[in-house]
Amino acid sequence: MKKSKYTDGQILAILKQNESGVSVPDLCREHGMSSATFYKWHVKYGGMDASLMKRMKELEAEIVQEALTKKW
Repeated sequence: MKKSKYTDGQILAILKQNESGVSVPDLCREHGMSSATFYKWHVKYGGMDASLMKRMKELEAEIVQEALTKKW
């Protein structure tokens, strides 16, 4: 899986900027990302804080690990 060039903290900061009134096109221009990326993050991480985001990523990693080790 491709590693994101944005950290969890950066993603949350970008989402919080939008919540405070900065428009999506301005955020995308400032951070060099597409609006599709922003909206994908908004759906996946909207309303989360850093601890929830970390826990969700840990659970996703566990699921992937279990799927890889499971014998068919």
